[in-house]
Amino acid sequence: MDTDLALLILRLALGPMLVAHGTNKVFGSGGLAGTQRWFEALGLRPAWLHARVAALTEIGAGLLLAFGLLTGLAAMAFVALMVVAMRTDHRGKGYFVFKGGWEYVLLVAMAAVALAAGGPGRWSVDRVLGLELAGPWWALVAAGGGIAAAALLLATSFRPSTRENVTG
Repeated sequence: MDTDLALLILRLALGPMLVAHGTNKVFGSGGLAGTQRWFEALGLRPAWLHARVAALTEIGAGLLLAFGLLTGLAAMAFVALMVVAMRTDHRGKGYFVFKGGWEYVLLVAMAAVALAAGGPGRWSVDRVLGLELAGPWWALVAAGGGIAAAALLLATSFRPSTRENVTG
């Protein structure tokens, strides 16, 4: 069994996927203005700032994870992004993604935590640089730090409309 190959495949599945999401927020059909309008509708204030921060964080964390650089910290960013998505865009829609639920974002967050636990593998920039940002401690950092960062962002910036507060 080649664990290094499995870790590389997982990194190359998650990293570019998040980069694509980030670049879509900037260059997709609605562009950054459309992302800003979407974030406004979700209740993220100020939406212009969160649209930019989300895009930058997705692109940055996705690239870091794909290259296996600062793996534990990149995984923490993945968890934070997915928890915010779970609480804003997917809240009140149940578990299943085909109903708009949080199934997918939970899977992405947990896969990132698994990478923080297992490390980026032999074919990574972390390995080349001799960085040890993986293992059980880093899995806790990724999960706990990501949840804490998301909670802080939500506490300071999530202001859904009154109607959403009643129905969401």
